[in-house]
Amino acid sequence: MAYQAILDIRTRGRGSLEITADVARIVATSGVDTGVVHVFVQHTSCSLLITENADPAVRRDLETLAQRWAPDGDPAYRHDDEGADDMAAHARSVLTGTSVSVPVSAGRLLLGTWQGIYLWEHRTGAHSRRVVVTVTG
Repeated sequence: MAYQAILDIRTRGRGSLEITADVARIVATSGVDTGVVHVFVQHTSCSLLITENADPAVRRDLETLAQRWAPDGDPAYRHDDEGADDMAAHARSVLTGTSVSVPVSAGRLLLGTWQGIYLWEHRTGAHSRRVVVTVTG
């Protein structure tokens, strides 16, 4: 059995948005009791991650690290068609990934106590992002 749904998410610019509840609703709607949910973002300048959902300082610190890994406007970048954050956003997406998978049991996500699923926007401006959620079981 497989079920698929699309999440259209509007970001406010660089930073993370928790989408755990959205994914959980899709899992509940799917009718899958035991299986896996795969979450994939159809863009190259944002990413998905599973990280702590209790302390927002974790996500702020991750942003600090990302700024070190791929700083905006690095003069070594050749790709800057959409501004100083363009190549940095692509690099951050490659380093962090565009999909996550979570086990499903009893029709619910099997995330750890402090885990949440996040869309991480790497561009400085607001964007519309499309996330494909596929539940199989």
